[in-house]
Amino acid sequence: MKVRVGFGMGTTASAGMVGSQLASIVDGCEEIGWDSIWFSERVTLDVPDPLAMMAFVAGRTQRLKFGPSVLVVPGRNPVLLAKELATIDQLSGGRVVVAVGLGAAVPSEHEVFGVDRKEAAARTEEAVALMKRLWTEDRVTHEGPFYPVRQLTLRPRPVQQPHPDVWFGGHSAAALRRTGRLGDGWLPSFVTPAEYKQKADVVRETAGQAGREIDEEHFGALVTYVPESATIDPEPIVQAFAARRPSADPREIIALDGPEDLRGKLEAFLQHGASKFVVAPVAPPADWRAELGELWERVVVPLEN
Repeated sequence: MKVRVGFGMGTTASAGMVGSQLASIVDGCEEIGWDSIWFSERVTLDVPDPLAMMAFVAGRTQRLKFGPSVLVVPGRNPVLLAKELATIDQLSGGRVVVAVGLGAAVPSEHEVFGVDRKEAAARTEEAVALMKRLWTEDRVTHEGPFYPVRQLTLRPRPVQQPHPDVWFGGHSAAALRRTGRLGDGWLPSFVTPAEYKQKADVVRETAGQAGREIDEEHFGALVTYVPESATIDPEPIVQAFAARRPSADPREIIALDGPEDLRGKLEAFLQHGASKFVVAPVAPPADWRAELGELWERVVVPLEN
């Protein structure tokens, strides 16, 4: 399997960034050789919007792949979202990877999207299925409970055929089954290497039961880490992240001890079947360009080559 590592902006390290800083990070990923760059979505936090950043990357770079990690689908109109993503895929020459989810279990976020949490999963499943049809079919008629459309042909079409890959985040039992039924890949966060294979096997088994097969190259993981040169005390952030998995040791989820610890985490995931990674700092480093270069040399190069 080909190992590929992308860089994620996360929801904490990118807080408060202005355009020039974001542009410098995008340029650094493009120039140094990173496979991809990823933007997390939290509407109520001081972080950039992922769709806007994806369009920015499409116009600023030539080879860098990019995507959301993950894009919150419930509450979005899937017809408009399909058109936005297809347009960005066109602008980039086919470099979009779409990763989607239900959104963080935070009441303020769900209030913004205006969706009852109980409907989030059903809305997401219907929206993803409809978007794939809109990317590949003409005169689409869909009678779903949330997003009915009649005789709709969507243009422009994506460059990628039949459509951009749609990966799913999440690692609950329901999320794993959803990925197996509808996803083209799996990109969970806050999972440990030791539990990865068992969860990935649920995705594989569910896909098989649905008459589908997910490419073995499309099993990934988002892994957070603490930069050695973190400019703020990362401990409160680490504890907040750890609270999302209170039954797991934070050291098994977050790389706390520098690039070697991070590389060790990715190597452990490799042993359990993952091969595509997004690494995301939980706190801003002192120098973003230096951080990108150091991680590239000490983590990415040893794994990808």
